[in-house]
Amino acid sequence: MKKTECCTMRCAVYLLAVLCLNSCVQGKSSSDVAFFMACSEKNDLFITLQANGASVKRYSTIEQAIEQAAPGGGVLLLADEYPQKTTVVSDDIFRRVAEKKLKLFIEYPASLSGLVVEKPRRVDRERVVAASDNFGPRLPQYRILAIHDCHFVTVEVSSADLVAAKVTGLDRAIYGFDGVPTYPILFMHPDGNIMVAATKLSQFVTARYAPKDGIQAVWGYILNWLAPQANLPTLDWTPVVRPTYSAQDKLPDDAARQAVIRGIDWHSNAKMLVHPSWQDKYDEFRKEGIIVKNVGPSIDRSWPAGDGSCGVLEGIRSQINFDGSQTVRWWLRSDSNGESSLAFALRSKLDGDVHSRNIAGNLLDWLFFKSGLYIHDPEKASYGLIDWGPDSTSLYGDNDIKIILGTLGTSALLETDKWDEVILRNILANYRTTGTLGFRHRALGRTSLDKKGWESYFKESYECLAPHYEAWLWSSYLWLYDKTHYEPLLTRTRSAIQRMMETYPDEWEWTNGIQQERGRMLLTLAWLIRVEDRPEYRIWLRRIAKDMAKSQVSCGAIREELGKLDKGRYRPPRSNEEYGEHEAPLIQDNSDPIADLLYTCNFTFLGLHEAYAATGEKLYRDMADRLAEFLIRIQIFSPSHPELDGGWFRAFDYQRWDYWGSNADSGWGAWSIEVGWTQGWVPTVLTLRELNLNLWDLTRNSRIAQHWEKIRAEMLP
Repeated sequence: MKKTECCTMRCAVYLLAVLCLNSCVQGKSSSDVAFFMACSEKNDLFITLQANGASVKRYSTIEQAIEQAAPGGGVLLLADEYPQKTTVVSDDIFRRVAEKKLKLFIEYPASLSGLVVEKPRRVDRERVVAASDNFGPRLPQYRILAIHDCHFVTVEVSSADLVAAKVTGLDRAIYGFDGVPTYPILFMHPDGNIMVAATKLSQFVTARYAPKDGIQAVWGYILNWLAPQANLPTLDWTPVVRPTYSAQDKLPDDAARQAVIRGIDWHSNAKMLVHPSWQDKYDEFRKEGIIVKNVGPSIDRSWPAGDGSCGVLEGIRSQINFDGSQTVRWWLRSDSNGESSLAFALRSKLDGDVHSRNIAGNLLDWLFFKSGLYIHDPEKASYGLIDWGPDSTSLYGDNDIKIILGTLGTSALLETDKWDEVILRNILANYRTTGTLGFRHRALGRTSLDKKGWESYFKESYECLAPHYEAWLWSSYLWLYDKTHYEPLLTRTRSAIQRMMETYPDEWEWTNGIQQERGRMLLTLAWLIRVEDRPEYRIWLRRIAKDMAKSQVSCGAIREELGKLDKGRYRPPRSNEEYGEHEAPLIQDNSDPIADLLYTCNFTFLGLHEAYAATGEKLYRDMADRLAEFLIRIQIFSPSHPELDGGWFRAFDYQRWDYWGSNADSGWGAWSIEVGWTQGWVPTVLTLRELNLNLWDLTRNSRIAQHWEKIRAEMLP
């Protein structure tokens, strides 16, 4: 049975159950009803209670719910117009609650008897944290919850069960509430018969509150207090955004093929491809200065998707809104465009989709000839390099190599040499700013480079023991050496690789984790073997892969790890105040069961694939097979959010089997989707596997060498 048919059947069964429950409840007396609710019929809690067999009665107004409630009964007043309007409860209602000895739960109140309620505010970097042990073992004190886009009223009370606070940690606030203010989110009113939620807790399905087990514990506590006699089971629901397959599902025979198609179609469904009819919006946001900050508004889903001729946007921001939507990262990054071209070209090769083939070529034409990001002026030392993005003059080698690999592969698939000259200049532009030891500065400023000249960098004795910035760029030098046999390309690169492996792992610098540094070395070592197959190179490659294999768990995920903390560029926050202030890993320590699809699993996937192609060793194939199955399973499935369906979020908790991680990274948090880095390379490698191709052999017959003498003399006179 197909997945869509299963979903349709589940929906039908669910609706039938709700109708049956409604008819049963209508016949009950008030004393038989567990919960009286004032809310919309679309409220998540109301729907979930019905689906879980609870006895509930819903009313459209607060007055009706209070009057119809049985004496001593449990009543919930829910915030239907959140976050625009708070829940208004009159003094007469509070008096009536006291007279009937009702237990009242109210969320997002405008006022409370005997307490000062201030105007709503919105969380910035605060998260919601259990401030007591009242929720039981599933949600102990200091456990962290993601109440996305939390708007809350501020109330001063002596104690609370949930608070909003800017805290550090994955699941637990490891520093408690040290040094940061806390704001009550769930607390008891001093009168004793009223429980208050300062925000809207009842939209946990729509707003995708997480993690699920923690939200279940919160509602178990609230509902048990309201009606202890109800004896409810743990509430259960189907998340609106979830993995395509469980860890136990048998994958269909065409699972990889379908993952590729859905992953590429996501770009159009999410409107990542800029269309000429709304390109002016991008230009408008850029002028207003919000593009660089990546805080542009959501895209109108009625807008058409482009064909690549205006570029592709960066992706989806990690922040989730109160309605479950996510905003777009409004930036036309050069690397995302270059590497995405290959994913589109391969999808066209897989299923003959002409539109994807056209997009692949259009993206590269836009990048090299229309965007203004490629530096075409031969009088400048920066000639041939590519700006990171609009309004940025940073020249990252790690940026350019993704463009290089994407362009080489796309050129081969489209059987064209139209980009050979520009990409050859780009490889040499990076090489001539690489020092004598084979290392390149992670970023060069265009202004300073043009002033100092490229020769000063080419002659510099510089060392950077960070594969994130160095390793993949080396692969382009090895590839070009194979086509030209220009010896300095090999000698400098081989020397740098040897130095990197001599210092592994203790002296390695790492960015968001040590695993991604290992993963970046796999491609380079595989391609070193391609040009010069020595036993020691195979030993190096095997050592890196085996160290990663120690952290590959049974489902295929690669557990993220931190390196030596004194070598970390972007370490976990070391205080509550640091949370969200800079780039950071998804984990707090090496016991956290999190896989990173932005920095590790994605790039490692390509490295393992190319390592197997270069050596034929079973170790790499087995690791890649398991990782492929994991990535297929956790692809996003969401009929209600087509802008997310088919994507891959950055973070995945393989024990919970859900999207979860520390959201401390100030730019690219747990729920971000990155075009190119993630959404490009995962489908790319899946397709290479389906077509029995690898990137080295795919590009073997490149005719780039025909331009070598002319461009070498131009770039390296």
